[in-house]
This record gives sequence, C-alpha cells and structure tokens, in this order.
Amino acid sequence: MPALACCVDAAVAPPGYAFAGDSSLPAPVPFTGEPPATNGASALPTGEHSHWSPARSAALYRIDGWGAPYFSVNTSGNISVRPYGKNTLPHQEIDLLKIVKKVSGPKSAGGLGLQLPLIVRLPDVLQNRLESLQSAFDFAIQSQGYESHYQGVFPVKCNQDRFIVEDIVKFGSAFRFGLEAGSKPELLLAMSCLCKGSPDALLVCNGFKDADYIALALVARKLALNTVIVLEQEEELDLVIDLSQKLHVRPVIGVRAKLRTKHAGHFGSTSGEKGKFGLTTTQILRVVRRLEQAGMLDSLQLLHFHIGSQIPSTDLLVDGVSEAAQIYCELFRLGAHMRVIDIGGGLGIDYDGSKSSESDISVGYGLEEYAMAVVRAVQYVCDRKSVKHPVICSESGRALVSHHSILIFEAVSARVHGSPASSLGLHCFEEGLSEEAYVDYRNLSAAVANGENETCLHYAHQLKERCVDQFKAGSLGIEQLAAVDGLCDLVSHVVGAADPVRTYHVNLSIFTCIPDFWGIGQLFPIVPIHRLHQRPGVRGILSDLTCDSDGKIDKFIGGESSLPLHEFEGGSEIVAGGSGKYYLGMFLGGAYEEALGGLHNLFGGPSVVRVSQSDGPHSFAVTRAMPGPSCGDVLRVMQHEPELMFETLKHRAEECGLEDDDGMTNNGGGSLISSGLALSFHNMPYLVAGSSCCMMTNSSAYYYGDEDNCNGGSTAAGDDDHWSYCFA
Repeated sequence: MPALACCVDAAVAPPGYAFAGDSSLPAPVPFTGEPPATNGASALPTGEHSHWSPARSAALYRIDGWGAPYFSVNTSGNISVRPYGKNTLPHQEIDLLKIVKKVSGPKSAGGLGLQLPLIVRLPDVLQNRLESLQSAFDFAIQSQGYESHYQGVFPVKCNQDRFIVEDIVKFGSAFRFGLEAGSKPELLLAMSCLCKGSPDALLVCNGFKDADYIALALVARKLALNTVIVLEQEEELDLVIDLSQKLHVRPVIGVRAKLRTKHAGHFGSTSGEKGKFGLTTTQILRVVRRLEQAGMLDSLQLLHFHIGSQIPSTDLLVDGVSEAAQIYCELFRLGAHMRVIDIGGGLGIDYDGSKSSESDISVGYGLEEYAMAVVRAVQYVCDRKSVKHPVICSESGRALVSHHSILIFEAVSARVHGSPASSLGLHCFEEGLSEEAYVDYRNLSAAVANGENETCLHYAHQLKERCVDQFKAGSLGIEQLAAVDGLCDLVSHVVGAADPVRTYHVNLSIFTCIPDFWGIGQLFPIVPIHRLHQRPGVRGILSDLTCDSDGKIDKFIGGESSLPLHEFEGGSEIVAGGSGKYYLGMFLGGAYEEALGGLHNLFGGPSVVRVSQSDGPHSFAVTRAMPGPSCGDVLRVMQHEPELMFETLKHRAEECGLEDDDGMTNNGGGSLISSGLALSFHNMPYLVAGSSCCMMTNSSAYYYGDEDNCNGGSTAAGDDDHWSYCFA
C-alpha cells in the first residue's frame, strides 16, 4: 500500500497519489453507465466517451419509455421534442437546447434575455394529447358499435393558466370538449373561456358548494352554457332547488357516487365508501325522492364518480366503471332522465417508463386500452339492463397537460462528499494529538503497512472521533482537525468505502417548482437535456437554493437514489458552471406543480415561454414569453411594499453620506447604489449565471448588471442564429 503508507508514515500528503496499481487494495467499482444503473457507481476515467451514443443515453434515462412519442435524443446528444407525437416529421423536431439558448441568451445577441429556471410550454403537444384521447374513444366507440359518443372535460385544477385553458377550449371545440370547475374562481374562468367554445361543451361544477357557487352555476346556465351542477353533499340539493326557482332557471343536476370500488394506491384516498366526496346509495335515493317531490326528477341527468388518480390497471378501471354503470341504470329505472356518465379522472401516465400496473408512478395501459375498457364496461351493463347508451365523459387532466410542459434548470456547482484534501499539511498534526489518538494513528500506520482494509477503516474512524472530541474541548486546532479529516477521507477512498455520489447544486426551488416531490414524494423524469452523446461519468443528487434540508432531490425514477450526470467541463472537487453550462429538464410536470408551488425562501415561479413548431431554420417559434416573478413581486405577495422599502433604503444611503438629497453622487457611487437597489427589486430571486455582483465597488464606483449589459453587448446574431419568434 505504497501511496497511503507514504502519506501516513511520513505524515505528508503526496502531491498526486495513485491507487490503481496497488493490488493490495480493491479499486472502487467504476460506473459503466449501462442501464439499469447502480447506486454505488463512481466516476469514469476521463475521455471514455468513444463507445457511447445518444441511443445508450436514451436507454439509460428510460426516455424511450416515459418520453414516447414526444421526446427523444437527437444525433447531437440533445433532447428533441416531437410536437406531433408519432406523426412528427424529422424536419419538425425541435432541439430543446436551442430553445433554452434562444430564450436565455442576451438580447444583444438576438436572445430574449429571460432568466432560468424556465418552463417551456408546447401547445402542439397539448393539442396532440387532446386529439389522441378523443381518437382513442372514437375508435373504441366505432369498433364496439356503441350508440352514443365521448366528450371530455378538462379539470382546470390541474393547471389554471389562462393560455392552457384557452388552448384546450380552442383545440377541443370540434369535439365538444368542455371544462370542469371545483371552486368559484375556477367556475368564473371556465364560464369565460367556454363562451368561445362549443355550445355543446359540458361545464361540470364539482366541489363543495355554497349559495354563491350554485347561483353562479345557474347564471352560467342562463348564459347558454351547458352547465351541470354535481351534488357532492346531500345538503346542496335544497340550495339548487330554491335558487333555481328564484332565478327561473331549470338546472341540470348530477350526483357524485361513492363507489365500493377502491383504488389501493397513493392516489386512491378519495375512493371507496369513506372517500372525501360523493353520496352513498342511501343518500342518492333520498336525492331522487326529493327531486321527484319537487317535480324536478327530469333535471337529474348525470352520474359522476372518481376512483382516484393514476388508476394502475384496466382491471380496476373496469371494476369501478361497471359498478357506476349499474347505478346509472338504476337511476334511469327510477325515472331520472339520465344522459351522461362522467367517469372522472384516473387516466394515468407512465412517469418512469416501466408500463407497470404495480407502481404509483406508472400504468399498465395506453390511451387505446383505457378507452376500450371504459366503452366495453358501460356498454355491457347498459345492454343487459336495456338502457340507452349514455354520453361518456371523462375528466382526464393529468393525461392531457403533463407532457406539454418542461421545467428547465441549471446546475451551478458540484461537490464531492468527503473528498480528501491533498494540500493541507499533515506534518504538524501529530503534535496536538492526545495519547489515545496518537496510538490510533500508529495503529492506522501499521494496518496500512499490512494492507488490512477493515482495520484501516476502524482506526481511521476512531482517530477522527477522538480528534473531534479534542477539538470540541479546545485542545486541537482547526488546521489539525482538517488534516485528520483529509487523512481519513483518503483512507476511505483507497479502500473503496468513500461515497462516490456528488451533490449538484441547482438554480431552483424544489418547494416552488416541484412541490409534489417534497409534499408526497412524487417522482418525475429528470434528465440532462444535452451532452447525451457522452457517457455520464458520475452520479449525483440535486440540491436546491433554499435554506431547507428538504430542498433536495435524492430519489429518481427506476428506484434510484442518485442520477447519472456528466462532469462539469474542467470539473474538479468543487466546480462552478462557468461558460460550460449544464442544463437539466424535469418532464411530465404540466399538471398541478405550478398551482401548488409556494414561496419558500421567497423564491417565486420560473420564467415561462410558449413554443410552437414552425417552418423556420430551427423548427420553432417563441409565441409568448413571460419573465418569472421579481423580488418585488414575491415581496408584494407577502404584504410588503417594495416601493416604500426602496425609499427607506435610499434614505438610509443618504443618512450614511452615500447620496445627497438631490440624488447626486456623494464620494462616488451613491446614486449607483440606489440604482442597484432598485434593480434588486426588479430582478428574479434566482441566481444569475455570469453576472457581476450587484453594487460591487471598483475604483470607488458602483456597478450592477450582467457582463453583456456592462460591456454594451454589441455582438449581433450570426446568419445561422436567425430565430423566428414573436410576442402574442
């Protein structure tokens, strides 16, 4: 064990130790990059990329599983978007890295100057998802001879963004596609959007309701919107009857049934007899009698149920749909004018590419299998009861919007856990050791000489513990403690016991941008969006900017506790991104994440761009761009007043003699301090890559801004960098 023996016996760290030729100690197991990856893999030797390929990265990150048919890896090693799914032609594919460069590039070079993190929305993908869902049901209905039709609704709780909802109404108009609301503000936005949709589109009103909610839904009915008030509680019926008579509106009423069929997974807590929403069979019968007494039984036209999100298998789906269809037929028999069966949500997506029915983050079916199972189940029950086939409605939000939204963020630095320090001198640390610690040190030296790996680790650990105790007692200096730490880390590396997993620090707030990971442990595919033609040489976890220990991602699809990643260019133990930026993407996050995100540490939401396929040189056009919330914006949400805050700080600058009352500079730089403070309120809370420090002094002058702005930014875009974009 010559290298370690040299370090321990001479008490001097060698300038460059090499363990590969030391046969007495096993080398750490190298990370091969082959799927499925193992959690304990270490870095590859530099330059081992010759036999790697984009296809191998696609398999490693399971892109062909969770990403099909919308995402793939192109020949440049970048993630490519296929906006029309399997119908996308080669020249229509969009390089995701080119979008990021266009959007984040400086305006002086033809970019949009937006700051990361960034959400890229792809309306073409959204349209394709809606059309694919409709086509799946149309095919099932036609092939089975089903004697009615399908018309879905989008539950706006999945993503209330104005342009997403408006797109769904526009794309779905030909299919009578409607909206579902669960609160008064959601109902208002649904009413407004559906004024431009199909007059036959359903407006399904779910959720707990008070008099104002019900009155608003009845007004929607008066506005010629196809509104259905779904009873979640029995008490809501009296309000509906009373208010409809006062407003002279004949309501259309639905009931939500609590089924016995229960979804056992994480998302099934709303199902079963003890579910949060819906009526029992006893309550449903009382509703029927009450409507009959009021002469309004013909108003009862819809049955709604919800097994739970992410239904894992068609077997469970058929079980629930069959039970609900029986209730539907019984309501028809009792005299209700039943017309629609609303199967709720539950159409799942495959987050990990496993196509497994045994997982909370995957499903064992596709759109076609889902639609066929629903149609057959409803048809079978209705035919047996001689009941006319109902309109089939679904509230498939997650399946519609998840794929069309991508969160892009940047890794800004990386740290190796327990990296041995070679520059700290070990020659003096013996002097302060206690007698027990010195014995451990000599025993460590003997174990090294004898090549006894386990004994080395034992004495290294014991030595470190004794030195920590000495440091706490004040009898050991910080330099000596650091030397011992370096020595013990060196021992761990030699014997292969060191943790090879790195921490990549990312310019992101997990609480704001990926709240479901923190809140319920929801896993999303996270992948580098470029350099996929290179073998990933290390494994890492992701740590965000927040001052919270939960602000990290250490669980990934495939049951992994770390993610295959690439070294930073010119990588070292602690590295900054520099000019070699490293971008990662979180995919399939278009549902719920934006609405659920908070303001932990006052990090606001990301910038957002809307990107459509075009015939330009780069196959895309940025049709809308929205910067993320500024520091002033997030402060204002918490009831602060940025304008008054700025005036307070400016006044303090004047009191400190940095600025005269008339705003002129005093002793150099005063007015620029005010300018810097003002810009601080206007900038996003996230880190700005490559920017100069706000209000740093240089020759008694203060400056602020990124290098491009400071230098005038006269660089123009070349011929190859002409981009097609507009602001709608």
